[in-house]
Amino acid sequence: MLLFLSVPQPRPPGARTRAGAARVARWRRLRLQQLRRLRGLLRGLRGRPGIGSRRRGRMALCGQAAGAASLPSELIVHIFSFLSASDRLRASASCSHWRECLFYPALWPQLRICLRVSPAEQPRLEFLMRKCGWFVRELRVEFAAENYMSGGGGGPGDGGSADAGTGGEEVEALQLSTRWLEVLRTYLELVLCVLVSIRNNRNLQKFSLFGDISVLQQQGSLSNTYLSKVDPDGKKIKQIQQLFEEILSNSRQLKWLSCGFMLEIVTPTSLSSLSNSIANTMEHLSLLDNNISGNSTLITAAELERFVNLRSLALDFCDFTAEMARVLTDNNHVPLQRLSLLVHNVSVMHKSLDNMPNDEHWKALSRKSTSLRVYIMAFDIKSEDMLKILKPSIPLERIHFDSYITCVSGAIVDLISRQYDKFLTHFILMNDVIDTSGFPDLSDNRNEDPLVLLAWRCTKLSLLAIHGYTVWAHNLIAIARLRGSDLKVLEVTEESIDFDQGELADQDVDPVHNLIEQVSLGLGQPWHAVMDIESLSVFTEPNRHFYREMQSFSEDI
Repeated sequence: MLLFLSVPQPRPPGARTRAGAARVARWRRLRLQQLRRLRGLLRGLRGRPGIGSRRRGRMALCGQAAGAASLPSELIVHIFSFLSASDRLRASASCSHWRECLFYPALWPQLRICLRVSPAEQPRLEFLMRKCGWFVRELRVEFAAENYMSGGGGGPGDGGSADAGTGGEEVEALQLSTRWLEVLRTYLELVLCVLVSIRNNRNLQKFSLFGDISVLQQQGSLSNTYLSKVDPDGKKIKQIQQLFEEILSNSRQLKWLSCGFMLEIVTPTSLSSLSNSIANTMEHLSLLDNNISGNSTLITAAELERFVNLRSLALDFCDFTAEMARVLTDNNHVPLQRLSLLVHNVSVMHKSLDNMPNDEHWKALSRKSTSLRVYIMAFDIKSEDMLKILKPSIPLERIHFDSYITCVSGAIVDLISRQYDKFLTHFILMNDVIDTSGFPDLSDNRNEDPLVLLAWRCTKLSLLAIHGYTVWAHNLIAIARLRGSDLKVLEVTEESIDFDQGELADQDVDPVHNLIEQVSLGLGQPWHAVMDIESLSVFTEPNRHFYREMQSFSEDI
């Protein structure tokens, strides 16, 4: 279990005016006095050998009867507030009294947990949630599959080699089935542990849950068969759904609610548990679940009318209808500033694109909020569908393509560079192909490479990541020169880079060394191709990458 503690540090007030500068000076003097007192206190607590009794008498805290264990709890908490998370843990090991003060509510305003779906994690999670679940103000939990956390390998069903032939396949299938049942059973227990611990937390302001999609999927489809075996009567799923709704109904300060790819936790009726007062003050809402069957949605336009203070929103694209766009442009709603949309081939297959906003709706949204920016993640979407989705008036700042079967065409890249040249900052192109010998070439039968045109037109481009598409070396050099130091991140996998025959025929120049040198000069910083694709989380964990990027994108207001 990975645990991230966020330690709040005091910040000085602004100093834009002369009075502000004076306040900063006073703040710094006060802060310096506090630190000096703390240093003196800590020096007094050190039991140095050889110090005379006269001095021990003068410093009463250093006496045998009054050591670190006899300090009042308020003072220990005050000392903890100056320490980093790791130093707090070390200091709490001094005695039981200090350990009791470690979980004081003021020291744990934020709790971020990356949880491996394993039975070994349950007692640790139970301890942590028992200590902090009832008071923590910000809780973010991510459930990660073991194959992701271990950095590759056989995945959840890796149970060793089996004999070749039909018998071996049957053994392997049985091992896989047993492993998935265990993973799913553990997953449900961990989710229950989290929800039970915060059911009565009225201080909760930010609540975020992410479920690794590989826990829920088997060979590309949702494993309802496994779920029926683990929870045959559906009691656990119903309990989880009821606990989630109870948390929403008990909340009094909730401003941020985010739930992504969690197995059947959120239902179309979940948001009705929120009181009107909480819905009216909610600032962020993200509900991402492409496994909702049929035409049902997690939120409707009528429900969205209650969220008048919403500043950022993340939904499945098929759920974001023209009626929702109209609701967000109403005068009683504050301007929406961040919109993240997940376009998944599963949703597109089961839901219609007929109800999506047209260009006039996007124009109205942009007029309502000039600072509105959109982030789109497209999973295996056909080019004809993308042409319908990419309306000219979308203020598109980030777009991420992740393909398994359907490749992105050069026409789509060219369209993006022409329509969104004023906004686009992030462009990610991932193609998970099995045959690495023949990547699609976006510049095929074109005078200019679409990626070079993208770098030329989109002057705000700061991140470009490519795998599974042919990128010619001379075009990569051109991209680096066009964007220069403004292109902060340029990630291209080694197997995606190709060279002209003329470059390979030149015996005097090493083409690879020349590429690295020229791109580094163009960017103004050292550069090299990505040698190991497994090191790119955007490739190995696209759902998690999108969810984390969506969170930071929504917070960056």
